[in-house]
Amino acid sequence: MTHQLLHQSATALDLNSVSAPPSSKHLLGTTANGQDVLAQLVSGTRESMLAGLVASVLGTSIAVVVGVTAGLAGGIVDSALTGLTNVFLTMPGFALIFVISGYTRGGGPVVIGIIIGLFGWAGGTRALRAQAMSLRSREFVLAMRMLGESRWRLAMVEVLPHLIGWISAMFLGGFVGGVLAEAGLAFLGVSDPSTISWGIMISQAQQGNALISGMWWWFAPPGLCIALLGASVALVNFGVDEISNPRLRNANRSLVKRAQQASRAKEVSHAR
Repeated sequence: MTHQLLHQSATALDLNSVSAPPSSKHLLGTTANGQDVLAQLVSGTRESMLAGLVASVLGTSIAVVVGVTAGLAGGIVDSALTGLTNVFLTMPGFALIFVISGYTRGGGPVVIGIIIGLFGWAGGTRALRAQAMSLRSREFVLAMRMLGESRWRLAMVEVLPHLIGWISAMFLGGFVGGVLAEAGLAFLGVSDPSTISWGIMISQAQQGNALISGMWWWFAPPGLCIALLGASVALVNFGVDEISNPRLRNANRSLVKRAQQASRAKEVSHAR
């Protein structure tokens, strides 16, 4: 796909354009091996986002199941799941991910994403548990319990819709965290070197002394993409939170109304 769009292969070597700066032939220049940086950037986007997506889906799913179950069930189930969550919270997460990724080196972005997701779910679980416990004592949930509704239906129909904002924020945060973790693991050399990702590009640039040689076009594009991804996901998260949180939505409407009133008052004063 990259070759079809850019007419360049991410792995092809152009020995006549080694360490070349951006030009009409290579829009983002080439690496020390003569590989096109733009082709690598586009190809690496798929790998980095795949790792982030797998980590986010797996981590968010585990957090929702554990947090909501603990909050609604209470008793022994809550104590057991809370204890399990605390164990994962006290674990040195990145160190364990680093060690396990080293043993599974060569597994690709999916394996990296699975490892990150398995050790990155505990952070948001406690927040979901607290929200589920708060919803458990609400009148509409108590009424559904009195009518004999099962806990499964209560969780799916009555509780989860009220947690969409929290779950969305957790998913988006986990996505960015997965991309950053994959980049960090690749930079430290425990990712599959045969694949191309943003982290692999930065790692190869560091090994090729790109910073010392002044080859900014080798390491700057993947770093900038990671930064832009984080900023864009944060903006999406703000938008989702505004839509799903009635307090923020009403507050924004009030601010807009006040701004309109102030603008009209200013126009009237100028007219006089």
